[in-house]
Amino acid sequence: MSERYTVARMTHNGEHFEILTKPQHALSYRLGKTTSVSEVLATDTIFTDAGKGLKASEENLQDIFGTTDPLKIAAVILKKGTLQLTTEQRKQLVEEKRRQIVSFISRECVDPKTNLPHPPLRIEQAMKQIHYSIDASRGVEEQAKEILKLLLPIIPLKMEKISVAIRIPPEHASKVYGTVKSFGTIKRDQWQADGSWSAIVEISAGLYGPLLDKLGKMTRGNLETKMVK
Repeated sequence: MSERYTVARMTHNGEHFEILTKPQHALSYRLGKTTSVSEVLATDTIFTDAGKGLKASEENLQDIFGTTDPLKIAAVILKKGTLQLTTEQRKQLVEEKRRQIVSFISRECVDPKTNLPHPPLRIEQAMKQIHYSIDASRGVEEQAKEILKLLLPIIPLKMEKISVAIRIPPEHASKVYGTVKSFGTIKRDQWQADGSWSAIVEISAGLYGPLLDKLGKMTRGNLETKMVK
C-alpha cells in the first residue's frame, strides 16, 4: 500500500475487515487528537482486502457490527484494530516515546550524591551510550526501568520518593489543591479555621523543585514548605 494511504484492519470471529485511511489523520485519531472519523477515511468503503479491492457485504457488516454505516464501522476498526504506520510515523512515535522516557527518568530519579535530579540533556547523552532500542508500543515506565539498569554504570541514579509539608494561606488555598494533587499523592491534609490549607504530599524527589516553583508562582511566594520524614 502506498504511504499516501494506509490500512487499518481488524478480525472478528474469523472475519477480516479493512479501511483505507489518511495516514496522519488516522494516527491523530488513535492518539485522541481528533474525533472525526470522516476526516480519517480515504474512502467510506469497508473492505475484506483493501489491496485487492474486495468489499465486505452489507449482510456481513450487519451481522458483525450491527450496522452498515461505514463511519460507525470505521470507528470500531480504528479503536479495536491495528493501524498500519508509515516509516516516518514510526520514527515520530519512537522519538516521542524517547522524550517521555527521558522526562520520566528526570522526574522520578535523582543523583544519590546530591539528591538532585539529573538534567534531561545528561540523561539523553547517557542513553546514547547504551544503544537501547525504544519500542513505541510499550509503556514509558516499563522501558524506563529497563533503561535505568543500563544507565547505572554511566551515571548515578536512584528512584526516590519524598514527603513535603505544605501550608498555603487563605487567599491562595482554594486554587492550589488540584496542582498539588497533580504532582503526587496527598497523604493527609487539613483546612484550618482561618481558611488556610496544610498538607503532607508524597512526590518523586525530582519533582520537588518544580513543585516549589509552581506553587511559588501561584502564591507569589506566600507559602511554607519543608521536607519531612
